[in-house]
Amino acid sequence: MRNLPTEKHQLSEAEIQQQYAVLQACLQNDAPLTLLHIGSQKTLVISGDTGRPAQVQVLNIGSDKTAADYFHHQPPTPDEMENAIMAVEDEVIRIRTSIPAGARLGTSDLSIRDIALIAGLTEQPELTMSLDTMERTFDRLAAVMLGRPAASEGIPGENSFAARLLILREFMHHLAFPAITIVTQD
Repeated sequence: MRNLPTEKHQLSEAEIQQQYAVLQACLQNDAPLTLLHIGSQKTLVISGDTGRPAQVQVLNIGSDKTAADYFHHQPPTPDEMENAIMAVEDEVIRIRTSIPAGARLGTSDLSIRDIALIAGLTEQPELTMSLDTMERTFDRLAAVMLGRPAASEGIPGENSFAARLLILREFMHHLAFPAITIVTQD
């Protein structure tokens, strides 16, 4: 299994705007679009549609920050995960009204791409991971939290991975995204 990238560079608002424009062009669709980028300290979200300019939202959750704030064991205990779920839920729900109805969820975030590959999707320039596929991957993490070796589930044992998967799960679940499209940018 390859090592997951650790993002030390937090995207700027200009960089996320640029990724949004590229993703919109790649998907060739006039439907509303929401782009998700899970950074180490913050999560950036940009949403818009043809009738409304894209706006950037900053969530105070990130893979390293969430892991440091809530996970005191490796892997996290079920109680630690439950506390993290509540905090992440609160942050995600806070931006619910800024997401256009019927928006498609997309990303060019390599760490989310790695989650899709761990979930069993085949490597290609554009991947679509369903909510159900992501939930099955989260179930594998839950098995690890209950004592199963991470290697037997084929998932990384790092708490930052657990936090990243948790953020993705809560984002898709609470904002009712049935899938996320992951596009590799050149």
